[in-house]
Amino acid sequence: MQHLTPAALKQALDNNAALLVDVREPGEFAREHIAGARLLPLSAFDAAQLPRNRKIVLCCQSGARSSRALTQLQAAGFNDVAHLDGGLSAWKAAQFATSIDVSQPISIMRQVQIVAGSLALAGALLAWLVSPWFILLSGFVGTGLLFAGVTDTCMMAMLLSKLPYNQPKTPAPQAHLQS
Repeated sequence: MQHLTPAALKQALDNNAALLVDVREPGEFAREHIAGARLLPLSAFDAAQLPRNRKIVLCCQSGARSSRALTQLQAAGFNDVAHLDGGLSAWKAAQFATSIDVSQPISIMRQVQIVAGSLALAGALLAWLVSPWFILLSGFVGTGLLFAGVTDTCMMAMLLSKLPYNQPKTPAPQAHLQS
């Protein structure tokens, strides 16, 4: 598996030596992405949509989803593929610019943190003020977070992503990927 640092990706993009494919969901992409990236969400990932005659670099928020997409491309016979090590987070930590649209919803993970924290706090307060049985709410949220961490699958994030306010306000750019 080939990993690219943010600096190496920046150089490749500046030299038009790679096609950057963002595998996050449309709402995440609409809020913030690396300029010039093309959107091909992991949830609908299809290697046939990508050119075989060009270096492909995959990215996501942290590198987990792009690693899975990279494995799919390698299994489909793609050779000149890599992923951005550390994802968009590493890109921003290296202080490279991103395209941001603040009119789009905040990230799903921030929403999960807000909802999970609110439910855990509500469960604790209700257990203290109303009935000790409300502590089960906090336990349920904690169990869900533990499951999400162990399996790298967050049901709350999947549910939140389906809400109408998490859909891009305008269709996210779906530029033709054969370039």
